[in-house]
Amino acid sequence: MRLALIGLRHAGIDIVRRLMQGGHEVVVYDHDPQSVGILAGDGAMAATSLIDLVAQLTSPRVLWIVLPADEETEIMIAELLDLLDPGDLLVDGGHTFYKDDIRRAASCRQRALHYVDVGISNARPAGDRGLCMTIGGDASAVELLDPILASLAPGLGDIARTHGRLGRDDRAELGYVHVGPAGAGHFVGMIQEGVEYGLMQAYAEGFEILRGRASEKLPSEVRFQFNLADIAEVWRRGSIISSKLLDLIAAAFAEDGDLRRFNGRVGDAGDGQRTIEAAMEEAVPAQVLSAALFVRYRSRGDDPFGDKVLSAVEFGAGGHLERSQ
Repeated sequence: MRLALIGLRHAGIDIVRRLMQGGHEVVVYDHDPQSVGILAGDGAMAATSLIDLVAQLTSPRVLWIVLPADEETEIMIAELLDLLDPGDLLVDGGHTFYKDDIRRAASCRQRALHYVDVGISNARPAGDRGLCMTIGGDASAVELLDPILASLAPGLGDIARTHGRLGRDDRAELGYVHVGPAGAGHFVGMIQEGVEYGLMQAYAEGFEILRGRASEKLPSEVRFQFNLADIAEVWRRGSIISSKLLDLIAAAFAEDGDLRRFNGRVGDAGDGQRTIEAAMEEAVPAQVLSAALFVRYRSRGDDPFGDKVLSAVEFGAGGHLERSQ
């Protein structure tokens, strides 16, 4: 299948390479010609402009946008709307607020265009394990995208199958699923990131307590000096709290048990706050997720060890750099 990929920063490059590995033809465009050139060398088709990009596609055209900022995405979609024909399909695989998806989908419907939003978890490295995706949009549009989504998804892998799923949507076992109309995909992705904050905070607090047990303020008989790298490693080997997040923590501790490279000033992409706003709209008492978000705000002024654990996971998961202040 042939499609266009717009935006080649980080995740976009991984997505293009995985699609080409799946046998798809990908036309690539970005404001940075160097990134376009690199992927053209790998076998992608380069576009020098949006007009050139659209010309290299056949109807119904599929254009996948992966831009890091809402404003960039807004501008890009506005430019594309005047270049596309009825039946063409826009996919927003970026970090978009779900209410913007609902508005954009309505604008696309007025032009007989399809709009699909894809919430992506653990976007890097897509080439290694694929993308976990939640998709919002009309069923017919999602069905058209299915070969692309299947190529990007992780597949069954070595994860044990869940008992009792007979008769349910088997795409979920492969790592992607259609969750509802436009906006639903990014909404689920937003909640996933909010949950991620809570899980990360639990790990961070646990390791800070373990590290603090060596404090000279404690009586000597209850004072322990723990090797955090070994504890993280043993926990990820069959423990009930093993997870991908713990894998990242173990890797960081193996490199430097004191996490000296991190200052503990933890950022957020906005989804944590939006998750709490959604909880407030629904009157859901999200105590853990709220506390995890507020710890990130507080971390920008202090320097506790637990915040360095959070920074290490953020860096390992997506290369997110710390805030300078």
